[in-house]
Amino acid sequence: MANTRKKVSILDLRKMKERGEKITWLTAYDYPTAQFAEEAGLEMLLVGDSLGMCVYGYEGTIPVTMDQCIVHSEAVRRAAPTAFVLGDMPFMSYQTSNEDAVANAGRFLKEAGVDAVKLEGGLRIIPRIRAILDAGIVVCGHIGLTPQSSGQLGGHKAQGRTVESARLLIEDALAIEEAGAQLLLLEAVPPEVAGFIAKKLTIPVLSIGAGPYCDGQLLIVSDLIGQFQAFTPKFVKKYANVAQVVTDAMRAYVKDVKDEAFPTDEYCYHMLKGESEKFKDMIKDYE
Repeated sequence: MANTRKKVSILDLRKMKERGEKITWLTAYDYPTAQFAEEAGLEMLLVGDSLGMCVYGYEGTIPVTMDQCIVHSEAVRRAAPTAFVLGDMPFMSYQTSNEDAVANAGRFLKEAGVDAVKLEGGLRIIPRIRAILDAGIVVCGHIGLTPQSSGQLGGHKAQGRTVESARLLIEDALAIEEAGAQLLLLEAVPPEVAGFIAKKLTIPVLSIGAGPYCDGQLLIVSDLIGQFQAFTPKFVKKYANVAQVVTDAMRAYVKDVKDEAFPTDEYCYHMLKGESEKFKDMIKDYE
C-alpha cells in the first residue's frame, strides 16, 4: 500500500504536543524494519546506538562507531521517507569538543539525510547542544538513564527516584530547553517526575520507560517484537515473539532438508520443452 502521509517535521511534532496527541517513536536499524514502521504510521524513528547490542552483539553501546551509525541511518532514511528520523550520536562522537560534535552531527545530515540528532547528557553537554544548534541542526536531548555513561550511574538503573535526583533531572531538562533543543527523551524515570517535566517544557518530551504522562513513547524495536533475547527491561511490552517464530521456521527447514522433504518438485526449475531429451543425449559424452 502506498504511503500518502506528508513528511513529518519538527513543527508537526510540536503541534502534536500542543493538541495532546501522543507521538509514536521506535528504533530502526535496517531497511526492512524501517519499511514496516513507515507503513505502520510511526511519526519518529531513531537509529539508536542500541544497534551495538541489537545488531552487532556487543555487550553495550560503547563500541559503536559513527561509520556504523551512518550506514544504518542511510538505510532507514531510504525506507522511511516521511518519518522524522534521528541519528543517535555514539560515544565519543561529541564529548571531546564542540568542533567534533558539530562535524559528526553534520555527517548524519549530509551522509544519511536524517532530520535530527540525539545526544545524552544534561548540563554538562549544554555547550555541545548549542554548538550543534548553531550549525542549523535539530537536537534531541536525552537524560535520565544514559547508557553511554551508565558506569557513572552505577549501572543501568532508573534515575530520579529521590527528590534530590528528581531535582537534578528537572534542572537538566530546563537547561536543555533553554539551550534550544527541540526535543527531549527521558529514560527510566518515575512517571510523576517525567509528567512534571513534560508539562513544564514547551518542547515535546518523549518517554522510554518514563511512564504515560510524556508527549509520546519510544521503544527499542528489537524488544517490541521479541527479537532481542539477552534481557527485557521492566518498561518493555512485547507485542510479538519474532525470535520464537523465526527459530521454529529454521528448525522446520533443517528437518525438511535432513528428511529430504525439501525441495520438492514444486520448488524446482525445469528445462525448456524439448530440451530434456537433448540434455540426456549431451551428457552421454561425459559417461
